[in-house]
Amino acid sequence: MHHSKVTIPYEGGYMEGELILPPAATALVLFSHGSGSSRFSPRNNFVASLLHKGGIATLLFDLLTAEEDTIYENRFNIGLLTERLVTATKEMINLPATSGMELGYFGASTGAASALSAAAILKDDIKAVVSRGGRPDLVPDLLPHVQAPTLLLVGELDHIQRHQVHLGLAPAPFPRVAHQEAVDEMLRVRMRADLGADERDGLAAGRGGFRARA
Repeated sequence: MHHSKVTIPYEGGYMEGELILPPAATALVLFSHGSGSSRFSPRNNFVASLLHKGGIATLLFDLLTAEEDTIYENRFNIGLLTERLVTATKEMINLPATSGMELGYFGASTGAASALSAAAILKDDIKAVVSRGGRPDLVPDLLPHVQAPTLLLVGELDHIQRHQVHLGLAPAPFPRVAHQEAVDEMLRVRMRADLGADERDGLAAGRGGFRARA
């Protein structure tokens, strides 16, 4: 397992992250963390550790600098977060160690909104998107342009009606999910109650794979 610190430049500064490459990895998942979180998120690192066991490389990095993160509005500036994620993705496409790898996103909370937005922008370059408790409702205009298979994960203790809006099951300004029965089943999936939140996230990522959306 190869660990390396990376700095990803953007206009006016740079993002810091950690790139982990299992032996013979052919795919890379970029983590787009949620508001108030960072590359040190225990949940995201737990999910990343499971991906490593499956031979998938990961990049955990900070979309905002420490100073930027102190400004609350920046955490919900989806345009800014998307721009940073696109920049990081292009850096990975051009980096010799990861060039040619299939790319995917794992996003939580507002990070899922920026992941979906970046996927809409980069189109075929992104092969899959996973949203954990995400906020796709923040980017309704871009959702129809997401071409990558997308999995939306919902915790069993989250209120169903709230996530009906996020998933497009109730009237909302973005497309409905075509396979209604599959989504209804996904909403009813119960994870073992004796597992902690980190373990539930990890099991979902490890077992769930990617459910293609129409």
